[in-house]
Parts: sequence; C-alpha cells; structure tokens
Amino acid sequence: MREIVLDTETTGLDAKTGDRIVEIGCVELINHLATGQTYHQYVNPERDMPDGAFRVHGLSETFLSDFPTFSEVADEFLSFIGDAPLIIHNADFDMGFINWELKNIKREIVPMDRALDTVRLARRKFPGSPASLDALCRRFNIDNTDRELHGALKDARLLADVYLELIGGRQTGLGLQVAAENPVTVNSSEKVVTDRQPRNYSIHQAELEAHARFIETLENAIWLK
Repeated sequence: MREIVLDTETTGLDAKTGDRIVEIGCVELINHLATGQTYHQYVNPERDMPDGAFRVHGLSETFLSDFPTFSEVADEFLSFIGDAPLIIHNADFDMGFINWELKNIKREIVPMDRALDTVRLARRKFPGSPASLDALCRRFNIDNTDRELHGALKDARLLADVYLELIGGRQTGLGLQVAAENPVTVNSSEKVVTDRQPRNYSIHQAELEAHARFIETLENAIWLK
C-alpha cells in the first residue's frame, strides 16, 4: 500500500484572501515503511511575504523569486502523489491550499476523502491532549530538536514517524528474535489472558479502486466467486 505524507508552507492562513503555497514536501510510504523517495519544491508565490509567515518558515520573497510558480511544478507534484492516500496534519488547511492553487490553473482538484488527518487521529487516540506536531513528537520521543523553523519536507518526515506511531508503532517486526533470545517457561495449568484494544483501520476509496483493478488482472480470482 502506497501512502504520501504531505506538508506545505504558505504566505498565510487563507488562500481565499490571496495567500499562496511557498513550499511542498512529501514522503513516500509503502506498507507503512518510508522508501526514501521524497518530493520537495520551493514555490514562487508571486507576491510579498508577510512578516508573520516569514517568522514561521524563514522563506523570504527574494529567496522564493528564483523558484518556479505552482503552475510550473503542478504536473511533477501530481505525478509524485499519484492516486495514493495523503497523510496530512490538519488536512483541511493543506488540502484547501493545494486545491485553491489547482483551481487557479484550471486543474482538477484532489478529493478531500483521499486525506487522512493526523490531528483528528491523534485527538481520537489521546482525547484532551495536545495534538500539535511538536507535542506528538514529544509524546513519541521523536527528535525534532532542529525544528526552530518550519519546513515542508522536514515536517513531512517528522509526521511520517508520528503517523506510524499513531497507527501502532514504528516497529514492524513481530518480536520473534527477542522471544527466541528470552525464552519463557509457562505453566500449562495457568491461563494467561491479555486484553488488547482493537485497532480501527479506515479503507480509502483509492485503495478499494486499486484493489478492484488488481483483481481484474487475475484469472479465477476468489474475490469474484
């Protein structure tokens, strides 16, 4: 399963009032493992940089003026994300900006149901606790000490680690080696019961469609019987 962890930096908080994307960062996951494939692009917003936004990400109007506009990088960006589910912290914000930029260049928008919002995921898992990226990094002991300024690719990499913790932990092995190194003798007359909370896995429409396309390539697929 391919997923894309995505983050953006912008000139402000509201695309509808003239704010624009200035940086995009994406990290590819396959079966919940980072592949090392990333997409990173600074974007010329063709406007000034407000002081408040500059204090957040440190990207100046002068620096960004040497980079391409969103219309010039849209094809490459869309090609990288493909039809994969998008993992985003506060998805409404980033998806709002991405789709506003796409509308401006007369391109098809990205459906909101492709986005999994890690803020909502964190609030369901830890009700009442802070759900900012920094707070979640502290909770999961993820090193974010170099995050003095926000950066789209840097934050996407941190979010990838946070997301994997939220869905069950970054350790993907079954612990068989540890068990072999530390054998435990169990009295057969004792019954040990361990209560575990069920995990909720949501299936994205893109995953269902990809599965259906795969089934069509098989002969006598059991799913069709």
